Amino acid sequence: MERCPLALDTMYLNRQVRATYDRVARAPGSGFHFHTGGDYAVQRLGYDAAELASLPAVSTDRFSGVGNPHRIGTIRAGSVVLDHACGAGMDLLLAARAIGPQGRAIGVDLTPAMRGCAIRAAAQAGLIDRVMLHEGTFEDLPVEDASVDYVLSNGVLNLAPDKPRVVREIARVLRPGGELFLADVVLDRELAAPVRANADLWTACVAGALTETALPELLRECGLTQVRITERFECFAGTGIDRKFHRHLHAYGVNVHAVRPIDPSA
Repeated sequence: MERCPLALDTMYLNRQVRATYDRVARAPGSGFHFHTGGDYAVQRLGYDAAELASLPAVSTDRFSGVGNPHRIGTIRAGSVVLDHACGAGMDLLLAARAIGPQGRAIGVDLTPAMRGCAIRAAAQAGLIDRVMLHEGTFEDLPVEDASVDYVLSNGVLNLAPDKPRVVREIARVLRPGGELFLADVVLDRELAAPVRANADLWTACVAGALTETALPELLRECGLTQVRITERFECFAGTGIDRKFHRHLHAYGVNVHAVRPIDPSA
């Protein structure tokens, strides 16, 4: 699979992504090309209203996912969970509750302001003893090989110029039999090369997204199995992206489940 368009200015893209999510952390109500907040998560993505109401607002107000990975499967008590690009930690805190006091929830994010929000939220929720936050990127996770039972990912794979590298990192850190609960943006058709090389459209979660067919193919090519799409979400309905592209392109969210296979000879 193609890593990224050769003409894509990845340095500019990285700066724009960092700036966007720094603004989400500092001013979550200032308006974006995507939806944010707990009400959006409940109304469009099927999160439980009571669960979110019990989480600190510093986390839920800054939520900007495109699906609901917690609807993909059940996280077992005592597990190790990694939320890569965890943002302000809403999905991470839900996982931390699910794993109980014997489990461990690891969040990785590149934005200092987002990590600060996640740490404050974990402390306010009384979960700081089982939550660990790390600076890092999803291309180079600061986690040991085969050390994680579940990887959560919500709305960030589309922002990665080198998607195979990101997925291989997920496969690397998962234990054999470990599960990926992925939510991401997909498109109803492939984009032309000039569009895919537009870094501003990548930042808008459009140009870097794969089609619904290509996303599962990528996961399989990178060594994951049992890949299936479990749910779809109109995560951009009513946003600037919807208004700009609705006549030409359908961008929406999907939940995808995948597993790192167990080596039968091990």
